[in-house]
Amino acid sequence: MGNVGLLFVGAVLFMNGLLLLGKVDARAGAVFNLFIGALQVLTPTYLIFTANGDPMKILAASGIYLFGFTYLYVGIGLLTGLDSTGVGYYSLFVAVAALGYSFVNFRLFKDYPFGVIWLYWAYLWFLFFLLLGLKMDGLRIYTGWVTAIEGWVTGAIPAGLLLSGYWKHPTETAIALAVFGVVVFVGLWPRTHRTPRPTSAAPRTGGVGAPT
Repeated sequence: MGNVGLLFVGAVLFMNGLLLLGKVDARAGAVFNLFIGALQVLTPTYLIFTANGDPMKILAASGIYLFGFTYLYVGIGLLTGLDSTGVGYYSLFVAVAALGYSFVNFRLFKDYPFGVIWLYWAYLWFLFFLLLGLKMDGLRIYTGWVTAIEGWVTGAIPAGLLLSGYWKHPTETAIALAVFGVVVFVGLWPRTHRTPRPTSAAPRTGGVGAPT
């Protein structure tokens, strides 16, 4: 059941990336966030209730709530016109928690690919904090691309491989994910990050207010 939810996490991240890039209407995106947010709250609730008290299963399911509440918060905020600061600071909480879940996957579960994937999510939710919480709007295009790409790399593709039984070679997969993330996200930065332009130019030496 968790793998099905992961598939739709990929879908909503891809959709939200397009929303940040201005390709999807905010209200239309809000409805989809509500759908996936509800799914991502019901899924871990079911998994926890059927875990028979197994602490490792409960721990594994608990992290899903972080994202379910994000999507519900985003969906409601877009529909009602709420300021994004709350989502931004909640995203900082998610980013820090995701580092903990990454450690858990590396150390306790020995699930190295998802240890890396949780680092992807920590990075993405930290970008949401910068964009929505601190209002660093110059990051909007970069964050949009990172969000859309992570929709496929951390959601849709792993879910498809897990559901079809092709999720194999964990060490190699973890290394490939780590290398891909560093190369792509570093490479995107100079192409998508906007820096504020100066409002006026200094006059040339000896000139009379002429633009440089």
